[in-house]
Amino acid sequence: MKNKREKIVVRTSVIGICANLVLVGFKLGVGFLANSIAIITDAVNNLSDALSSIITIVGTKLAGKAPDRKHPYGYGRVEYVTSLIVSAIVLYAGITAFVESVKKIVVPEEVDYNVATLAVLAGAIIVKFALGLYVKKKGREAKSDALVASGVDAFNDAILSISVLASVVIYMIFGVNIEAYVGVLVSVFIIKAGLELIRDSVDNVLGVRVESKVAKSIKREVLKEEHVEGVFDLVLHDYGPDKYLGSVHIEVPDTLTVAEIDKISRRITKRIIEKYGVILHTIGVYSVNTRDKKVMADRKKVEEIVFSHKEVLQMHGFYIDNEEKTLNFDIIIDFQAQNPERIYREIYDEISEAFGEYKVNITLDVDVSD
Repeated sequence: MKNKREKIVVRTSVIGICANLVLVGFKLGVGFLANSIAIITDAVNNLSDALSSIITIVGTKLAGKAPDRKHPYGYGRVEYVTSLIVSAIVLYAGITAFVESVKKIVVPEEVDYNVATLAVLAGAIIVKFALGLYVKKKGREAKSDALVASGVDAFNDAILSISVLASVVIYMIFGVNIEAYVGVLVSVFIIKAGLELIRDSVDNVLGVRVESKVAKSIKREVLKEEHVEGVFDLVLHDYGPDKYLGSVHIEVPDTLTVAEIDKISRRITKRIIEKYGVILHTIGVYSVNTRDKKVMADRKKVEEIVFSHKEVLQMHGFYIDNEEKTLNFDIIIDFQAQNPERIYREIYDEISEAFGEYKVNITLDVDVSD
């Protein structure tokens, strides 16, 4: 499966490189002959696309390396580093094109358009639209963010090329030269694309919240397991495309033995990796009181106190140990809360006052998934 994905990414990228280099050649030729900064800027944009595809291939190859002692989780995240490099190239190309376009506005130069110019630009637009459709489709097939981004970029390039074509038509019909301004417009779009790519790449490197649909689906699947009464604290770490390692907490009755819980956790691990390709390397356990009816009333009282604080999103892992006289539970406070530590302290004090005979242990969890 991994080899198939790599082949798709490499083959699609090679096609993109060839197409973009051909466009670069034609546009540079026409641009210099016509003395058009807009067409030359468009060519620079295509050149940055070709360089991006080359780096994507290198990144995919490196990401496919087998894990070793130093990198036991493999090299999948290399793709995110290469995406950052691609972003920097795109941004540099945009800034350079912007500077040159502004120079042409300050010091205008005569241009010399002809039918060949129109033909090359029209052909480039068609090629870019076709390339965008193809690359985007293959990117989704291979689940490659880099390819999907390249496909979207190709569509944007085609739209920008239309603006360049429009400036040529306006000049040929009305004799009005706006190509330097179009060059600025094109370069601004390139800069914007570069900044967005940098933002997305940095997000991937930092780690982002688990997609809500995926998190809820995995939790529902875990809940199908017999004796599992609740699923919480799902954490997934992304080690490259389609490679997730994670952990989760489950609530189970306190009547189960260690052997029974072990069987449950193994079945959950097997089920999740088969259905989602996600490795749950750790399954933590919260014990649920089932032997003491009074606990239910106590839990309700605790919930009333906890959820009287509107910033609290969730309470779980509730357990009372009457022998040790301890009361344990976890809470999750909204990221938007102004002072989570103050809220935690207030809840702790209120619970301690209400259950004076118990030692209260409250864990402040992080809102990592829906």
